[in-house]
Amino acid sequence: MREEIKKERIKKRVLRDYPNASVDYDGDGYKIMSGDIFIARDYFMPETYNLDQAWEYAALACKTTQNFNRSHPMRMDLSNLESKINRINKRKKRARYGKRK
Repeated sequence: MREEIKKERIKKRVLRDYPNASVDYDGDGYKIMSGDIFIARDYFMPETYNLDQAWEYAALACKTTQNFNRSHPMRMDLSNLESKINRINKRKKRARYGKRK
């Protein structure tokens, strides 16, 4: 029973990020596809003859992509940094003027 819950959770994770994900089987094994895109190809995950293992590879690829996008420096927007610096400088100015009174 626990195994079935784990399998459903993994499948739900992949389907949340790729709603059109489906299983494709060719001579090399199972792979999870979203349209024409093999989900785990970017991370060099192999095709497998076990369907559950294919879903696990796809879930791992989704998780890794999410973590990478969360911390990638090219993703950071300078407007966020600029607004943060402006807020800090504004607080510093208020603190300086407050001490003079």
